[in-house]
Amino acid sequence: MSAALEFLPEARGDAEEAVRFYELRLLGLGVRFRTEVENVCGAILRQPLLWRERRGGFRRVNIPGFPYYVAYFIRCERIFVAAVGHGSRHPDYWKRRQLPA
Repeated sequence: MSAALEFLPEARGDAEEAVRFYELRLLGLGVRFRTEVENVCGAILRQPLLWRERRGGFRRVNIPGFPYYVAYFIRCERIFVAAVGHGSRHPDYWKRRQLPA
């Protein structure tokens, strides 16, 4: 499967907020978080079907070393990242986000 990966604006905001949070805690930690998100997204692009589909049609990948995950949907030849979520947040907080048509 050759697909394109796109972040919903809200998911991009989730990631940027986490990068800022970690960078304020420890210089370089935000950069490490961003790198891990990029690595996870690369893995999703290489093998988008590797992670199981959950109720609601999304898939989820944990971000190594951080209490975050990437939630994504596969629609035809496109992969939409719907959230870069913290594991302690309510698991449904992002599920009302609209995927592009």
